[in-house]
Parts: sequence; structure tokens; C-alpha cells
Amino acid sequence: MLRPAFDTSGGIDGFASIEVAAELARDTEATVMAARALHERIAAPNLFVKIPATAEGVPAVRAMIAEGRSTNITLIFGLSRYAQVIEAYLSGLEAFVGRGGDPSRVRSVASFFVSRVDTELDRRLEAAGTPEALALRGQAAIAQAKLAYRLFRERFAGQRWQRLAALGARPQRPLWASTSTKNPAYSDTRYVDHLIGPDTVNTLPERTIAAFTDHGRLARTIDTGVDEAAAVMRRLAGAGIDMHDIGITLEDQGVAAFRASTQQVLAALAAKAGQLSNRRNAGQLSVCARPHRRW
Repeated sequence: MLRPAFDTSGGIDGFASIEVAAELARDTEATVMAARALHERIAAPNLFVKIPATAEGVPAVRAMIAEGRSTNITLIFGLSRYAQVIEAYLSGLEAFVGRGGDPSRVRSVASFFVSRVDTELDRRLEAAGTPEALALRGQAAIAQAKLAYRLFRERFAGQRWQRLAALGARPQRPLWASTSTKNPAYSDTRYVDHLIGPDTVNTLPERTIAAFTDHGRLARTIDTGVDEAAAVMRRLAGAGIDMHDIGITLEDQGVAAFRASTQQVLAALAAKAGQLSNRRNAGQLSVCARPHRRW
């Protein structure tokens, strides 16, 4: 379904993502093997295989890029991890080029999670309870995303990047994930309005798309108020907030949520397969002469 968008955009848009099993998130080699297997089985040019940006996942990202395989790096919650993801992409491209690969056919996005940062941080600020802490609620996620975009612009510039770009390499676009509003006290387009700019992607549920279509603000906003964003981060540090710890906490929660969701889907499929099998055995289904071997 997405292939026409991929073709007409010159391979920029129209990607579909499938993620490696969440239980592999702490195993580099297993992640590499699983990601490679998905690429080889599906073998579509508009495929992104998603790899979590855990400490163990980042080397797997580099390995996949070094093989020329397009990758969506997911569950990025902090600036330090994002810097590692960018480095994995750049060094992976350099390794791929060193082996004679064509970087123009490699694509990547870095999925930087947004609203969940405010959810966790607001909880901690409310626990602190000071006027200074409470005044910072709802500000961290957008501020951090703006600084992430600044980092993106810095890293995809200069001689190192220009050497790769001259060979056809494309920048690894920031993808804003978790951009539906979790707190009803905040605008339902909050994490869209403030994150619009060149080379970015925003993944939106249908409800948020409808809200933005109705009353969203269409303007380049991602690189405005960057100094103010940096000031917010300094104020958070002054209030005793450890953004690195928040990032690791959310990463652990994200991996656990991905695992639970996968297990839920597999359990539902197993139940449906069992129901079909029971109906067939009871003679309630007509069976074709050459049934499929797999459900």
C-alpha cells in the first residue's frame, strides 16, 4: 500500500516498519540476526526494521547500516542516547561505503519519543511539590525535542557528513514518536504544533490527525525558541531532575510495553488459530484440497 508513496517520493517517504522481537532488546547479536532475517525475508525497498535504542541495540544499528539495511531506531528518550544513534548511523554508512556500498539506497529515521517524557517528568515534579518544580510541568518534552533537532542539524553538517552526502547519503531524519497528548490539561495538538520543520517525521494517531486538521497551527516551529529550550533544561537540572535517569526509566518501560504488546497479539492469534482448528475438526469448515501449512 505504501510502495507508490515510496516510488513517487524518490525513496524518501512511504516506509513501513516492522520491529525485532522486544525480548531481544538487551542482546546485540540476537538483534543483528533477527533484523537481518526480517530484511531478507521481506526484501522490500521501503522496509524499515525497527531496533530499540538500548545500549545493546545501538551496536546492532551500526551493524545493519554497515550492511546497507534501512533502519528505524526506536525508543529514544534522551539526548545522550540520540547522539549515540546518530554516530551509529554515520559510522555504519562509512563502513558500508568502505566496502563499496552505495549509501544512496540506505534510509534511516531516529524515533525520538516526546509526550511520555512529560508524563514521567510531570510525575516527578509533582512529587517534588515546590513552586519552582511545579512551574516546569509540561515543558521538558518539547524543549528536549528542539535540542535534539539542533543536534541533528549540527551532526549532519561539516566535512564528515559532506563526504557521505557527496556519495548520495541521506540524513537520518528525526521522527517524533508518542505525539498524542496524554495529559488532558494540555492541548491535543501540543506535540505537533511545536515540532514542525524540515527533514522531520511525526507519527500521529487518527485522533490527533483530526485535531490538527481542525485547529492545529501549521508553521515552522522546530527551530524556534531553542535558547529558551536550553534554559528549561538548565532549570530542570537546578530542580534536581536527572534527565538521563528519566531516559533510562522510560527506555525500560518502553521495552517492557513492547514485549507485553507483542505477547498479547501472539496470544490473540493463537486463540483464533485454535478456534479455527476446533471448528474444522468439528466439520464446520470446508477444507481446501491443499491447505496452507502455516496459520
